[in-house]
Amino acid sequence: MPQLSQFMAALIASGTILTIVLATDLGRRRITTMRMARSIIAVAVVIAIFVHSFPTKGDNDLSLQLVGVGIGVICGLIAGALLPAYRDASSGALYTIGGIGYAVVWIILSSGRIIFVYGAEHWFPMGLIKFSIEYGISGQDTYSNAFIFMALAMVLTRTAVLLAKMRKLKAQEAAGNGQLPEQAPDGQQTADSQQTADKASAEA
Repeated sequence: MPQLSQFMAALIASGTILTIVLATDLGRRRITTMRMARSIIAVAVVIAIFVHSFPTKGDNDLSLQLVGVGIGVICGLIAGALLPAYRDASSGALYTIGGIGYAVVWIILSSGRIIFVYGAEHWFPMGLIKFSIEYGISGQDTYSNAFIFMALAMVLTRTAVLLAKMRKLKAQEAAGNGQLPEQAPDGQQTADSQQTADKASAEA
């Protein structure tokens, strides 16, 4: 079986992650453990298939791969911020709503990886080789790993943001049930709170 080119590998890896993330998050989606694990599993499979080594021979191999992780964390925070979460009033289940902005972040990052790899093979191969020599980057595996680690960091950060939102909603529910009166949507007191106020007024 012939080895895939770097472009085809990037296309398959980025396309797989993008498809699973958007299928999982776009629209109104319930927050479940399987939903959060699905995209992590997809990235783990991509790493198992496409990451063959961890280059460290070049002076900046490790730095470049860590830069990929850092960019992934930042983009994951942005994506998580664009994925609002709320509690359904009737069922009590937790949901998120993934809109166009959320999709655009993932599409831009995935497209950027593919365009860079295509350019490295067809538009600026000699320029990339010169850059790698000057800055101590040992080879194409370093770039490939940086992009894949970026995707992993983005997925993990988005999952961490979802977990934080889920905990916050549960904490708010616990505080509301145990300590604070429930508030109606227009800011008025609920029927129970109003009855208590009326009773106090009558006694006075």
